[in-house]
Amino acid sequence: MKKAILAIVTLSLAFMSTNMFAQGKYGADSAECIKYLSYYKEYFKQKNYDDAIPNWRKAYTLCPATASQNMIIDGTSLVRTLIKKNNRNAEYKAALVDTLLTLHDLRAQYYPKYATVALNNKGLDMSNYLKNDSQKLYDGYSSIIEANKEETKPSIFLFNMNAAIDLYQQGTLTPEQVISVYQSSMELLAKAPTPKSETEKEQLANVKTDLESLFITSKVASCDNLIELFTPRYQANPDDLDLVTNIVKMMSITEGCMDNDLYLSAVTSMHKLNPSYTSAYFLYKLNAARGNSAEAVKYMEAAIADAGSDDTTDGDYNYELAVYCSKNGMNVKAVEAAQASMRLNPANTGKANFLMGTIWGSIACGGNEVEKRAHFWVAVDYLQKAKAADASLTDDANRLIGSYSAYFPQAAEAFMYDVTNGQSYTVSCGGLRSTTTVRTQK
Repeated sequence: MKKAILAIVTLSLAFMSTNMFAQGKYGADSAECIKYLSYYKEYFKQKNYDDAIPNWRKAYTLCPATASQNMIIDGTSLVRTLIKKNNRNAEYKAALVDTLLTLHDLRAQYYPKYATVALNNKGLDMSNYLKNDSQKLYDGYSSIIEANKEETKPSIFLFNMNAAIDLYQQGTLTPEQVISVYQSSMELLAKAPTPKSETEKEQLANVKTDLESLFITSKVASCDNLIELFTPRYQANPDDLDLVTNIVKMMSITEGCMDNDLYLSAVTSMHKLNPSYTSAYFLYKLNAARGNSAEAVKYMEAAIADAGSDDTTDGDYNYELAVYCSKNGMNVKAVEAAQASMRLNPANTGKANFLMGTIWGSIACGGNEVEKRAHFWVAVDYLQKAKAADASLTDDANRLIGSYSAYFPQAAEAFMYDVTNGQSYTVSCGGLRSTTTVRTQK
């Protein structure tokens, strides 16, 4: 009996749109339509759903969709009640779910002002009642997203991504198609209406995070897939900012996908098209990791010179540049950067002096016995300044001071070259130059 009634309801949907305008708002038998609308509504208000359902079914059979939007809205609640009651009857439940989804479509069709809400509700009902049918879920969610765009309820993007990944694992969707689902979802979420409450704001943020995590853990976008997908596109349009930004974003979130030529080229293009101190700094890091010293220094200097960074940031960048240069044999540039670092950010004074002390202590100088050892005086000068500026460096500084002091020239040697304790002395070595004070060992 229940199946027969449902069949009648479903059949009525097919004829409703064709006949409604000819029949008027309440259909061919308007009196009966209005009567059963009233009957079911009274029971519905009392939450007497058992009696409301047969009267609603009669109203739904007699009345066109335009008779009452509430008839459709209330119908979704009543059908959900039936689904719950008939959860163990798989065939009947499936028919009820189809009816429920059709009700949402009817509301969207005949009440376009509420189409977005109706389709979002349809998406939620799909997630609750459609199981083990990834294709039907994917098709349904995709049509909802296509219609609602950025006004799609955020969780539906997540549901759609799950369905797409399932279809990929079944061999139905290609990696490129799944990547497209992810990218378009993130783009629409970025345009989503401003949340009306902190709860909605948190939910939106969580969906974005969960969507990204789901995409990454699915391993749909392997680095090889991304390189194969994006290389011809990049080669064809290296100056397309949207494209290169997308390449950088996708490869950045894919494990082990930042150490390849395409990624470096895309980041370089992105910086060229939309330069900033952060993109320049990122290029410094990438080139440094790949051993491209000249390029690394160039981009770090660009980051420092950019008007967007403040003195504190520039000071920190200079210190990082100084460390990098010292490790790569560029001592002159390292010292220059270290000096700039503590000038721009005084908090770096201790470690910048310590670094310069180690640079001076490690260089090899030519000349006589005094000239070969004079650089150790400069090294100790910087180490003394380092521990005076930062007490945490005291132990390390003292250790190096002890080591370097052992290389001071003997007093007799210094005397042979007309050099005495306390005398001012200018050291020039390896492109570096500094004035210091003579110190000898007895």
